[in-house]
Amino acid sequence: MSARASRGSAADNATVVTSQKVREGRTEEYQRWQDRTNEAAREFEGFVGAEVYPPGAGEENEWVAVFRFSGMDRLTDWLDSDRRQELLDEAHGLFEGPPAQEVLQGGSSAPPTPEVVTAVISHEVRPGREQDFLAWQERTLKAQEKAPGFMGSELFKPVEGVQDHWVVVFRFDSREHLDDWLTSDVRKTLLEEGQKYFTSYDVRKIATSFSGWFQFDHDKGGEAPPNWKQAMSVVLALYPTVMVLNLTVGYGLEKLTIREYIGLFLSNVLSVSALTWLLMPLVNRALAFWLVPSRATSRRVQVLGVVVVVLCYLVSIGVFGLITHQIW
Repeated sequence: MSARASRGSAADNATVVTSQKVREGRTEEYQRWQDRTNEAAREFEGFVGAEVYPPGAGEENEWVAVFRFSGMDRLTDWLDSDRRQELLDEAHGLFEGPPAQEVLQGGSSAPPTPEVVTAVISHEVRPGREQDFLAWQERTLKAQEKAPGFMGSELFKPVEGVQDHWVVVFRFDSREHLDDWLTSDVRKTLLEEGQKYFTSYDVRKIATSFSGWFQFDHDKGGEAPPNWKQAMSVVLALYPTVMVLNLTVGYGLEKLTIREYIGLFLSNVLSVSALTWLLMPLVNRALAFWLVPSRATSRRVQVLGVVVVVLCYLVSIGVFGLITHQIW
């Protein structure tokens, strides 16, 4: 099957969120395995996108992988496939326990927007208490809406034949605001009440890294590039930005005898602004053939993109070497 991204209505969207705690010292091996898994999923009909989210600072080594398909049948084709089972067998020993998995039907197909932190909470609802759970969830949402930084919530019902859990996904504008809500007295009181309606629940957090500089039609179901491509592209734009600022603004600030820590702050403001609104959009357009996952489906394109970026590095270094008269 060829790699392709399919589009459909929101009601047709199907997403699987997998959380896996990686054993200490096996992170790099896990990342290589996850890359192979993402490539395998890409070959299946109806594939829309995949994202992998590393653990936050100070958290356990728990990684979250999200796969999006254009329909539940297509998602289950991937989940039940021999290829996926082979990959899971191959990963035996990488994780401390079996991965936790939640399947979501409907809802938004786009990944979290920049800086947004998402919590995925699954509930095992007591039989016969479904309506009570829904009423409790409605009260919880009203309380959430008053919390600082709250950006929205979605409720996903069980998927017959796939999973029995009810899943709630909600978003905050920062990890700090999300953690404040999760540890608040209001939520603690609500959870105590909710114990009458569900027997257990599980919380997972998802965050992004450089995603603010890499937006390829996210509202249409696009996806962000892998972190290593993001890092290479940011360096490509960051190096000339810093050099130009040092040779112009930095020189001017020295002449004005502005204190170093103030000058550094002003330089950071200018460099981030230049990256966000000028240089990164240009880099995104120029390297879209390599950065957009749905386009970079062949090894030739992957290698070509790396070669182009490295050549740009060398050109930049050579140009600024000549400008500063420090070339060999």
